[in-house]
Amino acid sequence: MTEVALIAGGRPCAPARDFDVYVGIDGGSLWLLQHGFPLDLAVGDFDSVTVEELALIGQQAGKMIQAPSEKNDTDTELAVKTVLSQYPKAVLTIYGVFGGRIDHTLSNIFLPSDPAIAPYMQQISLVDEQNRVCFLPAGTHQLQPVKDMTYISFMTSDSADLVIKGAKYELTGDNFFKKKIYSSNEFTNQPIEVTVATGYVIAIQSKDKKWSDF
Repeated sequence: MTEVALIAGGRPCAPARDFDVYVGIDGGSLWLLQHGFPLDLAVGDFDSVTVEELALIGQQAGKMIQAPSEKNDTDTELAVKTVLSQYPKAVLTIYGVFGGRIDHTLSNIFLPSDPAIAPYMQQISLVDEQNRVCFLPAGTHQLQPVKDMTYISFMTSDSADLVIKGAKYELTGDNFFKKKIYSSNEFTNQPIEVTVATGYVIAIQSKDKKWSDF
């Protein structure tokens, strides 16, 4: 199984382990070079870097795909599709997708809304120092806690009802209420089971930022 780290240009954090392939998304390519990581593939329109920085990326990247700024995909969507076309069974961990433009953040959170990406949603996670996001297609799934994360929240992609069992706050037919996002739930001493009939679930494991870190 190929493990791929993709670094976008939001607010990247250093990958916590080694990966088989490192992909820079637009300005994330420069971040990889500046922090001593390989740059196996660079993808994007590179409108966030200078001419000199673009030249450096072109010189250092194992392969570079420069797209026009006028395109249907965001740079992250393009990078994900490019990686999956080369490594269809790969596990993708994407860093640097939060902390920048809000529209880009929302595009990243709803990556599986793209029909070309949807079949691979369970192979993709979004990570930063406070959050880890994964995607679950329609059906029933069990989730385990991510180390050092405190909370787990759930959001459905459409209006389908959500069932949550085994969590501190369960959501069943007996107490169901409709919300777009069910925030700040917690694990107990067992896995959490979530069920949705249609669409997909966005599961977010997170922790608070300490005031001393600001």
